Amino acid sequence: MNKIAVKPTSGADPVDALIKSIRIPPRPSLLADLQSELASPEPSPAAIGRIIASDVGMAGALLKLANSSFYASKHKAKSIDQAIIFLGINQVAALMTGLLARQAISSDSAALAAFWDLSTRRAQAMVFLSRQLRIGAPDVAHTFGLFCDTGVALLLDRFPGYAASFEAAAADSTRRFTDVEDERHGTNHVALGCLLARNWGLSSDVAWAILHHHDYAVIDDDASDGAVRSLVALSLLAERALQAYRGQRGSVEWDKGGARACAYLGLSDDETTDLLDQLLDCFSE
Repeated sequence: MNKIAVKPTSGADPVDALIKSIRIPPRPSLLADLQSELASPEPSPAAIGRIIASDVGMAGALLKLANSSFYASKHKAKSIDQAIIFLGINQVAALMTGLLARQAISSDSAALAAFWDLSTRRAQAMVFLSRQLRIGAPDVAHTFGLFCDTGVALLLDRFPGYAASFEAAAADSTRRFTDVEDERHGTNHVALGCLLARNWGLSSDVAWAILHHHDYAVIDDDASDGAVRSLVALSLLAERALQAYRGQRGSVEWDKGGARACAYLGLSDDETTDLLDQLLDCFSE
């Protein structure tokens, strides 16, 4: 994870160049086992429970997360088997995937710890929005929300000056976020995040949405997959709520793509405000 990222030469495949220049954390064996069972014709909840329970620490962390206000049903799960019954195997697998990502990507600095806290809230917001608007599968929204900025964590770990680059990109009201990263580091977090998603066997919708989640023109692109457009649109709402939760009145990214997102999702200004208020209430619980 500490090899130097180089900017690909003209005509080169940028994904191929990244594969050669940056070591992405390998897919955890536990995730591979989960995905193998989920890909079977009839996934077994019992088998998935046994896979998760094989790692006691992960099982405990998953149970705590499953019982949080964003995911818990009317009843608290007392075991992994109960969590699977209450939430479903796909949502439990999505939560487990997120926990494995946090374990695989170092978080031994204040910046990375803050990154994971924010990513967790973004994933929760994506689940909430998916359910409220009945758009897509909540587990897919969760996975995208957690993984869309994993490239940020990799860049923070690799480049001592990346935190300043991130702040500069976040404050730039005219250029795309990734243009600033490319200029300073020869690569960007969406390309790295897409690569990680592909290497970890995540769905193609998640991988492509990660790659395009700062390219808001994709929302209006009829040739793009609807699932990808929806995830990018929902991510803008989630980002706006996160900014408000952190006490920031404005959001540069929302200014760039918020109107497109609301138009695509069919939300009026009042409906958007109400939805964001509900999200803030959930964050405060």
